Order: sequence, then structure tokens, then C-alpha cells
Amino acid sequence: MSSPLLVLDKLTFSRDGNALLKDADLEIQQGEKLVVWGDNGVGKSSLLKLIVGLHNADAGDIRLTGKSCKAAHDFRELRKRVGLVFQDSDDQLFCPTVLDDVMFGPLNLGWRHETAKAKSLAMLTRLGVLAIANRVTFKLSGGQKRLVALASVLVMEPDLLLLDEPTNGLDQKARHRLIEVLQNLPQALLLVTHDTQLIQQLDARVIALEDGQLKPAVVHAHQHVHLHVHTQSQGAESDHSHAELSG
Repeated sequence: MSSPLLVLDKLTFSRDGNALLKDADLEIQQGEKLVVWGDNGVGKSSLLKLIVGLHNADAGDIRLTGKSCKAAHDFRELRKRVGLVFQDSDDQLFCPTVLDDVMFGPLNLGWRHETAKAKSLAMLTRLGVLAIANRVTFKLSGGQKRLVALASVLVMEPDLLLLDEPTNGLDQKARHRLIEVLQNLPQALLLVTHDTQLIQQLDARVIALEDGQLKPAVVHAHQHVHLHVHTQSQGAESDHSHAELSG
């Protein structure tokens, strides 16, 4: 197996006195699709922000293709290869028009204006929203904003895409389009979601954030959708805990 794209090594993080991560470990391979599941408030969104340096870990290491990220300049380099799509698109979109928002990242990376515009228009076309390129961003629907936010990250051609509850608040048409896009991306994906249908449609590896640890998990579809969390004990046998996801 090739070297991991991203490694989280004994990552520890506390917020407001609560330990959300405790020596948590994770490896992500090139092109892999992973889902992080967990109860509200356990730190799933914080995990994504830690990866891109928007939060500072208390201890542990984040390595991208073997390079440890500690200082601010390390994370600036990491964010050229790892893109985060926020849960609330309004936190990500701030330029006058859709095209301006999608071009912002490439221009900030030093791309020539002509190249940034051409690639931004191509990405909007790929996501099926070219018709709104000159629209005022804050007047768009929730589904349109989500696709524009995704375009603003994908246009920079990241190796790893982080998404926080990407299907939240979307109607069926927008949700279907988003899932279709995610299914066909070559990038590695790390998603935080409670959308069990999305998990199954992406055929993603599932990990659960529980008690500060990232634990392997399996989703079984029955009359209700259940998540079986399998954690490895110190001995040879495994401990099995069981949590239900609302379908």
C-alpha cells in the first residue's frame, strides 16, 4: 500500500474545558472516501477545522504526505492541497458574485486572472451552475450556495476535500446533484454527516467519533439504519458497542 495522504497521530483537542479528541489516530489514503459519524457536540466539525489549522491541537501531529504541520506557515501550505467546505455556505461565500467567489481562492494562490477565470467557469459548468455565474451570491438558494461553495474549493484542485454536513437543508434536486458530484470526484473525501443514504451511496468507509477516539464503524441497513461501532481492546478480542442512526 502507498503512503497515506493524511495522518492524524495522537491528536488531542479540548474546547471550553471538554476533551473532544484524546490521542485520536486516523490515516486517509489517496482517493479514499471516509465518513465521520457521531453525536452532536462530540467534535466532528472541530476535527475538520483542526486538519486545516483553523483550530490548534493541544497535542499530537497532523502530517500531509509525511510532512508534519505545526506552525501557521505549514497549514498555509496544507490548505493549498486540502479544501474545507463549511456546513453553512454563508460562512464561505463573501464576494459580490458567484464567479468572484469561485475565483477568489485561485487568485489568492497567485494564479493569473485569465487562468483563474477559465478554470472557475469550467468548474461552474461541471457542477451545473454556470447560468448563475454573474448572480449575487447571497440571493441564491441553499442548494445553489452549497454547489458554489464546493466549486470555490474544487477549483483549486485539492488532494483532499473536507465537507461538513454537505446535504443539510438541501431539497431533493440539489441533494441528488451534490451526491452525483461527490460520487465522481477523484479526490479523497472526509465528510461529517448524519445522512445515512449519503453514506451508502458514496460507499464510504465509516469511522465514529466517540469518547474522543476515532473508531472503525460499519453501517448496516435494516428496517432502521444502525451503526455498529467495533473498537479494538488491548487484548486480542474486540469490544462491540452499538448505536442507532436515525434514517
